[in-house]
Amino acid sequence: MTWGFILTSDFRQRKPLTFGFNLSMLDFESCYRAISARDGRFDGQFFTAVTSTGIYCRPICPARTPAQRNVRFYPDAAAAEAAGFRPCKRCRPEASPGSPDWDVRGDLVGRALRLIDEGVVDSDGVRGLASRLAVTERHLHRLFMAELGAAPLAVARSRRLRLARRLLVETGMPVTEVAFAAGFGSVRQFNASMQEAYGQAPSELRNGAVRPPGLRLRLSLRKPYDAQTLLAFLTKRAIPGVETITPERYARTIDGGTIELIPQDDHVLLTAEAPGALKGVARLVARCRRLFDLDADPQAVAEALGQDELLGPLVTERPGLRVPGAFDGFELVVRAVLGQQVSVAGARTLAGRLVARTGEPLDPELVRDGLTHVFPTAEAVAKADLTGLGLTGARERTLQAVAEAVASGEIDLDGGEPGETRARLLALPGIGPWTAEYIAMRALRDPDAFPDTDLVLRRALDRHGVTPERTDTWRPWRAYAALHLWAAPMPEQGEEQ
Repeated sequence: MTWGFILTSDFRQRKPLTFGFNLSMLDFESCYRAISARDGRFDGQFFTAVTSTGIYCRPICPARTPAQRNVRFYPDAAAAEAAGFRPCKRCRPEASPGSPDWDVRGDLVGRALRLIDEGVVDSDGVRGLASRLAVTERHLHRLFMAELGAAPLAVARSRRLRLARRLLVETGMPVTEVAFAAGFGSVRQFNASMQEAYGQAPSELRNGAVRPPGLRLRLSLRKPYDAQTLLAFLTKRAIPGVETITPERYARTIDGGTIELIPQDDHVLLTAEAPGALKGVARLVARCRRLFDLDADPQAVAEALGQDELLGPLVTERPGLRVPGAFDGFELVVRAVLGQQVSVAGARTLAGRLVARTGEPLDPELVRDGLTHVFPTAEAVAKADLTGLGLTGARERTLQAVAEAVASGEIDLDGGEPGETRARLLALPGIGPWTAEYIAMRALRDPDAFPDTDLVLRRALDRHGVTPERTDTWRPWRAYAALHLWAAPMPEQGEEQ
């Protein structure tokens, strides 16, 4: 894979850029056409650097399209920065949506990027990241350079800097709070890094704008975006005490406070009122993006599924349908186990009882809108007495076995290889194919997960005479196919949870 190349007379003989599932193959001319048209479909999928200005931009940048001889393309902002380019102040690369390729890839680099978003490099360094992935630092470095054109440390630093700039531009947080919220170890390091990357001190980047205190960020997305169906799905599964959902907003508890997500026309607005939400903003943002599936490429999904006789009308009816993710992987596993062979409403009731017994109560000053508890950790569930909640003995044993496996690190829902994670889940008592696929779909973010043993899906497939061979043509977007079938209409009972 060749990244960051300059157009030369022998360019047509050079290897083209590759972009995973969504874009298939892009050569220089395809990228150049995208930036000339300011095509929003490509936003976040690559970055454009201009040698004559030393600036790198998003494909949608409103600035005049640069001459081809002055252009380089990079798959990640970190690669552009490593090559000496600074981010554009007009299009703000830090505000672009994430790459849909990495959002759906479960390979080692994709898992590493997810762990970087979770703050592993900030807390444990690249050595800790490599250890979590069971590879050497050298091997991880080699893969990052081949795939992204930048080393793991450079990628983590770039993401930290871009988040810090967003916090400076979009929030009223004091500069000192911004430094630590973005993951910097000291204010001095923060000031020096921002000066080096942007050529300005943090206070200068803020441009003197006055904004309300607290965290308030715009989470970008690719249109179309079907927020209504996603919120309807989450509403039926809202856990009492943990989540409050209306057709316009999603609110929930997190460790240390509460957050709110409000879908807008071209973004989702994230707000947090409690100081606990400001300790790891990168992690919080990444989890919210996964929960609302904000890095998906709806165009790629629609092109793949829209040609099918059964799915085509559903795709047309609900353009931009997303697969609801999970704010926390363990929480989703618990939901899946509690939802086995009971109604959606029944699973909600059981989850509420579990939270009331084992979840951490919110500070009374933060309690509002029915939000009272933080969902329990794996450690808390593993140690808890689950009798009297209305669970069968087998279900109690399954929950505690899963909790122990997650708490011990035997099952890694963030950095684990999806196939291996599925196998480890299936080895636990009470975890069958439906539960494993449902977890893969929503917690592991596998776009091709397909719980084909689900009662509602099975009936829909049988009714329309859909064979396994036909569902294979829906790859790699079978999770989106399942959501379309579930949403037309959404079932009230059965195994789908």
